Amino acid sequence: MSQDSADSSGQGENRLLVGISAMLTGMACLTVMDATAKWLGEGYAISQIVFFRNFFSLIPVAFIVWFGGGLPALRTRRLKLHLLRGIFILVAIYSFFYGLQFMQLAEAVSIAFLAPLFVAALSVPILGEKVGPRRWTAVLIGLLGALIIIRPGTEVFKWASLLPATAALSYAFIMVIGRKLSRTDSNAAIMVYGTFVAVAVSGIFLPFDWRMPGLIDWLLLLEMGVLGGSAIYFITVAYRNAQASLVAPFEYSALLWGLILGWVLWREFPGAHVWLGAGIVIASGIYLLYRENQVARQKARAVPETPVVRPRSFR
Repeated sequence: MSQDSADSSGQGENRLLVGISAMLTGMACLTVMDATAKWLGEGYAISQIVFFRNFFSLIPVAFIVWFGGGLPALRTRRLKLHLLRGIFILVAIYSFFYGLQFMQLAEAVSIAFLAPLFVAALSVPILGEKVGPRRWTAVLIGLLGALIIIRPGTEVFKWASLLPATAALSYAFIMVIGRKLSRTDSNAAIMVYGTFVAVAVSGIFLPFDWRMPGLIDWLLLLEMGVLGGSAIYFITVAYRNAQASLVAPFEYSALLWGLILGWVLWREFPGAHVWLGAGIVIASGIYLLYRENQVARQKARAVPETPVVRPRSFR
């Protein structure tokens, strides 16, 4: 092997390591943020928590915009689409945070893993993409896994389990709208306008459920927003440094973080049905990612395409 080939291989391995590390960090940030929201939800209205999660996330978003080209990167002619995406962001976060008040952290995270499956389904009518029978099968099997977790029609069914599912569906709309916007707008613009819409709309409801936080709670609210915004940065770094097929599976590390935090803070431990259902949902998501990667490679051989960074998280 030549020196150039060795150097190239070493650089590729380093970039992959950076990508995996960034994804693991991003998922840890998101799950700690979720745990903080669940903790604060015991004393504050969800509308107040959602507002400050978005408001304080503007801090890391501002740095992302600065390093992403500054104000010129925010140019857009598709404000209506940004507005619609911002509304779905608000619905996703509100649904997930509200569901956390009635469910175990790991259980809610497991149901939220439905999001990539919903993305595959919605990409057909909205983006005009083709989804083959094998990917449709993966979607249906993943939904079966979610039903095992939710257990509708039984005595142990929790209506609140529909809230993370609603969040996952809302996230799917966030993703497909983001894909449409990525054809004309920068990643910085997509992040900024969506966050501003979420802040503005959630701020309308803030006075109705206001409670003055103490110093510790102010710090927790700040931490929650900063972690939420920072997570998007780390996920973006992950996808820029490695192929999606290599780093995306590490998104499921959120379940591990959820298990650890749920046990430490609330002594939660999911039942066997959650483990089984989560395993099915995760396996379906990974297979779906594998098939999408295969299809993308086939298209790339026919028509070379510049990859677009698409962070998958909604919270």
